[in-house]
Amino acid sequence: MVASVDHLASAAGLAMLHAGGSAADAAVAASAVLAVTAPHLCGMGGDLFALVHRPGDDRPAVLDASGRAGSGADPDRLRAEGHRAMPFKGDIRAATVPGCVDGWLALHERFGSLPIADVLAPAIGYATDGFPCSPLLAFTLPQLDGVAGTAELGGGGHRSGAPVRRAGVATALSSIADHGRDGFYGGSFGEGLVRLGDGEYSDEDLTRPLADWVEALGTRVLGHDVWTVPPSSQGYLTLLGLRIAEGLDLPDDAADPAWAHLLVESARAAAFDRHDVLYEGADVMWLLTGAEVEWRRSLVVPGRRSDLLVPRRSGDTMFLCAVDRDRMGVSLIQSNASGFGCHVFEPSTGIGLHNRGIGFSLEPGHPAEYGPGRRPPHTLSPALVTGLDGSLRAVVGTMGGDTQPQILLQVLTRLLRHGRSAGTSIGSPRWALVGPGPDAFSTWADPDAVVVRLEADAPDAWADGLRSRGHEVAVAPTLEGTFGHAHLIDVAPTGVLAGAADPRALIGAALGH
Repeated sequence: MVASVDHLASAAGLAMLHAGGSAADAAVAASAVLAVTAPHLCGMGGDLFALVHRPGDDRPAVLDASGRAGSGADPDRLRAEGHRAMPFKGDIRAATVPGCVDGWLALHERFGSLPIADVLAPAIGYATDGFPCSPLLAFTLPQLDGVAGTAELGGGGHRSGAPVRRAGVATALSSIADHGRDGFYGGSFGEGLVRLGDGEYSDEDLTRPLADWVEALGTRVLGHDVWTVPPSSQGYLTLLGLRIAEGLDLPDDAADPAWAHLLVESARAAAFDRHDVLYEGADVMWLLTGAEVEWRRSLVVPGRRSDLLVPRRSGDTMFLCAVDRDRMGVSLIQSNASGFGCHVFEPSTGIGLHNRGIGFSLEPGHPAEYGPGRRPPHTLSPALVTGLDGSLRAVVGTMGGDTQPQILLQVLTRLLRHGRSAGTSIGSPRWALVGPGPDAFSTWADPDAVVVRLEADAPDAWADGLRSRGHEVAVAPTLEGTFGHAHLIDVAPTGVLAGAADPRALIGAALGH
């Protein structure tokens, strides 16, 4: 089974499974198709994380394929230019060397079974022959008006359902199929990136492998082991939020405003100090200790919103998941960060560069300060769940910037605590914490200024119930990306798979000739 944001990608993954491939083959195939069909969410100019469960292993393998800042990264220059935070758009310094392609190749090398050329073939076909412009892509393309290197995307002129062809991307994918990483990082894309960077990147930056197998971060909660990617990922917030909520008197009826309030407060108690504790290589295991969880849980007050200004003691992305006949499970997330990333495109391939560098700090001496070879803090936080016997229970993740752990907190609470189905866990209404900044990456700049944003179809009692407990509440008037595109494959004790792709994606379309 494969679940993703686009039926073309899911179908490509299933084709790999039907051909005898592994879940890793399916995940890479689906991810590569999304790099073609969903440039507003992800692409080869972005980063990738993955968790892989293989039957018999005591913990999942974890792949960190996030990029590193170029050797020319200079925080003093940015500060001298007047920047107090990393540039968001229109500045290549927001882009680290993208790790997505290294991630595909590392995942395929370790867990794949089909030739890489076969795995990439569906993506090459869609890039060459065309794919239908999705409603969401058509809606976002006008953002590229006047942006250099976007001619293949129509300069914002495509309508939903119109065919889109990406010859430059097809060439880049074919080069990877033929020559591996050298066909990408040492080919036209890599050469163009160095030219665009004008000193930001060196040739040596592109020869350094960007995919690392790292130790899984996990915790036992709700009768399961829940796993995620360690820092620089913010995945620890999913685990910590679940641990805090586990000890609260949570109503079984999710329509009860107390349910929303207690989970909102669990998320706030987990994340209010994220700016201080999240950086590359940070040790966050202490946050999951019993004493720390109990202290943070004590900050949650059942009847009102907590004041988290206490003294401390000593958005765009895509997710997909796949499970094969042997019950290998892959939880994979790939991202541009915000929409079309930094709105800089490598001209020979038309590949857009992400803006994951926005996670860096420009505060002198901060452990996440922008600098050569460093990885920024990441919002990407895929998850994988195993039973106490080590068997695969679920693969799950979402897009959504800072809101990813909040969405997973709700989805996994419904699934693991309340026993809801995969479809109900994914499709049910959500809340999200939104910060005072203009984007989905500044939620925790001021933890006490966050607003609880509700989906338009949220239970009527949530808004009044949350306001009566002291929360500032805003109700979204329409369907929007703030609430994520989450996907889930649940493995029943019988081995039967139940999958759910998020209906919020608005990306399914078919093209006929």
